[in-house]
Amino acid sequence: MAPQRLLYRLVALDGTPHPVLDAPYESEEAALAAAKNWCDGQGLKCSISQRAIGVEVMTRSGSWRTVGYPRN
Repeated sequence: MAPQRLLYRLVALDGTPHPVLDAPYESEEAALAAAKNWCDGQGLKCSISQRAIGVEVMTRSGSWRTVGYPRN
């Protein structure tokens, strides 16, 4: 059996997909890099709560599980 390819996504603090960064990412590192780039650019104009971004990974069953909420 081939290993499953993991997908990650960025979410808001309430667990909903992030309103700007809602896209599939091939790695946790890629997702975190996108979040950092957004927070350092366009996200600077947003409130701190909007810049608090979590990371989720898709499980084998197709649901999402929280990996963590990065520190600021």
